[in-house]
Amino acid sequence: MKRKPLFLGCVLGCCLFSMHAVPLDMPFYATAEQVVEAAAAKDSWVLISEDGKYGKYYAPSNIQVMSRVNGVPTRISAWIKNTFSPEGAQETIENYEIEASIPNASVLSYSLALVEVNPQLRTIEYVQENFYDSTGNVIWSKVYDPRTVKEINSRAYDEDYYIAIVDGVFHHGEKQKAQDADNRWITLWESSSPGGSSSLAKADTTTMRQRADNVIYWEWMETKDKAGNFVEVKFMKKAVNVVQGTQRVIKGEEWTQAKGWQDITAELDGLYYPIAQNSAEANGLKRLRAYSKGYQYWLNRYRTDLPSAGRGTSTGTASTPANKNSEGTAANPAPHKAETSTVPGAAAVPRA
Repeated sequence: MKRKPLFLGCVLGCCLFSMHAVPLDMPFYATAEQVVEAAAAKDSWVLISEDGKYGKYYAPSNIQVMSRVNGVPTRISAWIKNTFSPEGAQETIENYEIEASIPNASVLSYSLALVEVNPQLRTIEYVQENFYDSTGNVIWSKVYDPRTVKEINSRAYDEDYYIAIVDGVFHHGEKQKAQDADNRWITLWESSSPGGSSSLAKADTTTMRQRADNVIYWEWMETKDKAGNFVEVKFMKKAVNVVQGTQRVIKGEEWTQAKGWQDITAELDGLYYPIAQNSAEANGLKRLRAYSKGYQYWLNRYRTDLPSAGRGTSTGTASTPANKNSEGTAANPAPHKAETSTVPGAAAVPRA
């Protein structure tokens, strides 16, 4: 599974950074050498996850809250680290399209990046990134201007980083929920046809949040033929008004055997449509209404417009203000490819 490139193009030298020596916990640009020196401190990096290609690390002691609204952190800064196997290094260089800068993939050992997280929008922004060889020499460096903004869902390579950083501040158990598939995914509806094909839709509760009467989340909808083979998959960000019984698709991707994964966001009209009674989606609406009623503490865990008793606690509940059919999104969020194995039925789902 390939790592999604952040930005393509130019190589920036360390001359872009002119600051004096700073520790790793300072949330502004630092030279690549200063970052390495600060990161060399014992126990700075903690392993989050690893596979045969990549190892993901973060520095928990260096996470910083940069801004708050009504006491709730809204911008969190952190440094993250990515280590590469030879195969992972080759994939990364190809995806970044920087073969001219790093013609020999075997020299790429690890990368460090300064990121900022917004828990309300569930995004991670890349501010600065540096690639290194095994001795700590900089072989590629970039400051992202404009920044690369990624919305985090189950198909995002950066999900592990986002979860570790947010849990380091809020301690709401995002990691535990994300790793427990039975707890993370709830089945909204299932249906079958006389010909033997079947469809189902699952909601990713790690992405769920409430805005007024809207429950916003990412949904995985799949269709299989009678032999159990995938025919179509839709991965969509939805807003469902649980009071009015309407829904809209905010963005999405679609997979078919003929075309693979395609972004369908440009084809969406962004309008709310009523959920038909006695339809499969009506069953999903019932499930979402029940979840919204029973898990207010989870849906409101990062809200800035509620008293503390109404967000992020196991006992708090919160009423919602008057209905608004709206959803705030980060500017220019980057689309994602299938890069993780946390989607339902991971062993059998189609991959990019």
